[in-house]
Amino acid sequence: MMEIDFFLWRSLFKTKSLAGRLHQLLWLYNGMVVVLFSGFYYVTQHKIIEAMTARSFLQALPVLPLPADEVVALSWLSFGVLFVCGRIYHRQDITQSGRYLALLAETIACLVVMRTLSLAYDGLVLLVVADLMHRYDGKNTGGLLVGAMLLLFFLADYNMLGFLRGVEPFDAYAAYYNSSVRGVLSALKSGLSSVNVVLFALYLVMLIQNKHQEKERIQSLNEQLESANEKLRLYAAEAERTAETRERNRLAREIHDTLGHTLTGLAAGMDACMVLVDVAPQKAKEQMEKLRDVAKHGLKDVRRSVKKLRPDDLERLPLREALTHMVKEYADTTSMEVKLSIEGWPEAMRQDVEEVIYRIVQEGLTNANRHGHATKASVTFQMEEGRLTIAIVDNGQGCKEAVPGFGLRHMQERLDLLHGSLSCQSDKGFKLEAVIPVGQGAKEERHD
Repeated sequence: MMEIDFFLWRSLFKTKSLAGRLHQLLWLYNGMVVVLFSGFYYVTQHKIIEAMTARSFLQALPVLPLPADEVVALSWLSFGVLFVCGRIYHRQDITQSGRYLALLAETIACLVVMRTLSLAYDGLVLLVVADLMHRYDGKNTGGLLVGAMLLLFFLADYNMLGFLRGVEPFDAYAAYYNSSVRGVLSALKSGLSSVNVVLFALYLVMLIQNKHQEKERIQSLNEQLESANEKLRLYAAEAERTAETRERNRLAREIHDTLGHTLTGLAAGMDACMVLVDVAPQKAKEQMEKLRDVAKHGLKDVRRSVKKLRPDDLERLPLREALTHMVKEYADTTSMEVKLSIEGWPEAMRQDVEEVIYRIVQEGLTNANRHGHATKASVTFQMEEGRLTIAIVDNGQGCKEAVPGFGLRHMQERLDLLHGSLSCQSDKGFKLEAVIPVGQGAKEERHD
């Protein structure tokens, strides 16, 4: 019994809510009351035996009482069962039928303890009722709660039960002592019951307050959840619009880079064919065949751009070979002399970095031919401190001030995604310089 009281005392300080602490205090208090009453019966019986007045005491009783040792053992053991059933009843993972069985076992243990103590103390009924109230959720359990409470109080009052009239009364044990001691015992008995009622009332007040606060908290959480859901809906709609805009911009960049590059080359090649068709028809025919291949290649790139794939050359070749092929093909179709110089090259690059590099060179050569009408251009790669610099210089017309157009803006957007930079200079000709941070840990992927 002392171990149970110690466990109750330790649990009292572990419970966070005030209602929970009062509930544990009810258990602790009733456990001590059971110890007091069982100790009273134990001591009184031994005093009666030592005083040689057992015969007269037994004649005054309607029934033979339990031996003192059995009273102590049975009351403590029954209260232990009551405590264990109460703990089981409070478990969150217990099934509904299991909870009913635990309540039934708890009720039986409560009655056994009260019967062992000769119904001198009925405060254990409030302990069981407190357990019922603790689990009460208002969902089809109101009738069960009222019925269990009435049954418990009915069974606790031995004056209402004819079949329990044979219980030895508390007053018969108290009569052994003198009048002053009997007065103290009677007052103590009433006081213990009154204190238990006060603790139970306080527990109910705190429990109702906690239930109300929990209801308000759940309502507040529901409001917050509804507000969060509304924000998520707005965010999802905005994210969808942003994704659509981003996809449109991507397609615009891809189609501009691909079609612009291809159509510029075709236009320059056709101009050359118009000159060659009269003086060198065979050369004009060869040039037209090259223009046909460029057109097919450009169409394939457009299809891949729409499908969000990389340029065809990058699908088949490593980046350096893809750049070499693209520069040579553009030079052949436009008759513009293009020199590719690689003075430094990163050991490894991600696919997105490779595509940006390819598109920058592609757009830079297209601008040199379309806007600068250049006849010569150079593309130079340099590596320095983890940064790849791409310089595209042409001998075109140049301009006083570089106004970013569609192509330059999309170059900058691509570089922004990689935390790169873009700069332009125009004096004699035009110089475009892009700087891209290149990670050394990425593995270069090849598509053969």
